[in-house]
Amino acid sequence: MKLFVGLGNPGAKYARNRHNIGFMAVDRIAEDHGFAPWRAKFQGQLSEGRLGRERVVLLKPETFMNLSGQSVGEAMRFFKLEPGDVTVFHDELDLAPGKLRLKQGGGHAGHNGLRSIHGHIGPDYARVRLGIGHPGHKDRVAHFVLTDFAKADADWLDDLMRGISDGAVHLAEGDGAKFSNAVALRTTPGKAAAKPPPAPRAPEPAPARQDTRSPLQKLVDKFR
Repeated sequence: MKLFVGLGNPGAKYARNRHNIGFMAVDRIAEDHGFAPWRAKFQGQLSEGRLGRERVVLLKPETFMNLSGQSVGEAMRFFKLEPGDVTVFHDELDLAPGKLRLKQGGGHAGHNGLRSIHGHIGPDYARVRLGIGHPGHKDRVAHFVLTDFAKADADWLDDLMRGISDGAVHLAEGDGAKFSNAVALRTTPGKAAAKPPPAPRAPEPAPARQDTRSPLQKLVDKFR
């Protein structure tokens, strides 16, 4: 069994915030892969289903971002999982909008949701880092992440969600490379454009045969 956690803040007020991109990711997986309806459990919203051979539980903590670890820890203990069975989808300021990277273990880099999860289950879980870009100065970060995505973000955001859904089975089965490739096929510009094959080269004319006859033989042949 795997536990996929999307990070965000509960309520309609925050639904389209950049900070809620983790919620958006697990919502898309649930919708596209026929998971059970969401229900309240473990201080969050829970949905269960299958991705390939794996049983997967999706969790959206409703404790607000700073206390996400309470919900994650409760779910992990209930299902008797190890930190390595947990994958957290979260917003990442240090990646350009639409970029995605996988990471196993490591620090929380100041992300309050990850900081809380570290405190409850330790650092040895997997992360899907979802790029939202950086506002340019640390003093603007709090406002930036709690602001809705702009209309101009709609296309890349949809491509990213589609890619996550396309690759979800690979992620559940532990194949990070295939998961990342599925996302790249959706998010890389020109991904569907194939280069036309080169035009066939015209055959080179055969070299002219050299006339090796003597002058006398040429004269004789001329009057034959």
